[in-house]
Amino acid sequence: MEDRLGEIRGGGPPKRHNARTVAALTGNPGCTRRAVLDSAGADKPALAERLGFPARFGQSRFAITRGNAFEAQLKADGGVELLRLVAERLGVPVPAGATWTDLGGDDDRPERSRAALTAGGVGPALFDHPLLGLDVAGRRVHLEPDLVAARLAGRFHVVEIKSFPVIDGQADPAKVAAAAIQSAVYVLALRELLAAEGHDPELVSHEVVLICPRDFGNRPVASLLDVRKQLLVLRRQLARMARVDDLLATVPAGFTADPAADPAALAAGLRQVPARYAPDCLAVCELAQFCRHEARGHTGALGRPVREALGGVVEVADVLALAEGGRAPEPEQAEAAALLRAAARLRADALTGNPA
Repeated sequence: MEDRLGEIRGGGPPKRHNARTVAALTGNPGCTRRAVLDSAGADKPALAERLGFPARFGQSRFAITRGNAFEAQLKADGGVELLRLVAERLGVPVPAGATWTDLGGDDDRPERSRAALTAGGVGPALFDHPLLGLDVAGRRVHLEPDLVAARLAGRFHVVEIKSFPVIDGQADPAKVAAAAIQSAVYVLALRELLAAEGHDPELVSHEVVLICPRDFGNRPVASLLDVRKQLLVLRRQLARMARVDDLLATVPAGFTADPAADPAALAAGLRQVPARYAPDCLAVCELAQFCRHEARGHTGALGRPVREALGGVVEVADVLALAEGGRAPEPEQAEAAALLRAAARLRADALTGNPA
């Protein structure tokens, strides 16, 4: 299996996952193409460049600088302000004498993090930048949450610090959703660490503390995110990726995602591995531009709700023909065809001014 995965990615070292990439896996669990490439550790940014469809997402330098400054502000003076925010959001008194443990640095961080988080102390504590681990497709992935608040209200809480603003009590829903699934990755990794050391994994709360700037300044505001739903999705997708042999059985012999290969051969090979493109992919997958171009004229390019409502109708041309009554639907398309004809009648009535 390892030899086959090496052939797919081109023989180089596998690209390692981080919390963002693991979180992105859950956004489109039906995409075999992404599951295969991520299982192989393929270099998707380089692959997209080689295909002529470079990725067009990522944080700007300004956003990264602003985020780093906001995090440093919260953690100043031993995290006094951060501790207050977390305690108040959890509805508990701000504890006196909370310890602050910085687990950063380069020396044996996984072991130091394991020892610190499983020591079984009783006092309130904050752990800065612990290094956690999670198995993804048979490989160990290192994850670094912003902060873990331990033994506040009797439990561990993952704290996620983001630089996007909360304006008039509302934040960008897409960014909050991304923060929730990314935080769920940390929660799962921390629960697995405690379970491996004989501790109750439920000591890690499913409620994550999200801290963002309020309005247009740098004054922080804390919110609680319930990530139970994200944990279920994450476990299901990781279990699917663990069955790498099943995935490889669907991949044609000779398939490669080596960025050094001929672009035409790469494109032809990728088209033999089913994708499940949706507009949401543009924000999380480096190959989304290529898949969008490939999906042109397909109902999936119009979004998941459209694809699901028109289950069994793949081509937009077929959608139009069914709506106009130009062809008889297949048995599995009967319900979608009825909906399309009704929608076409309503549209015609609206355009002509006749009552529905």
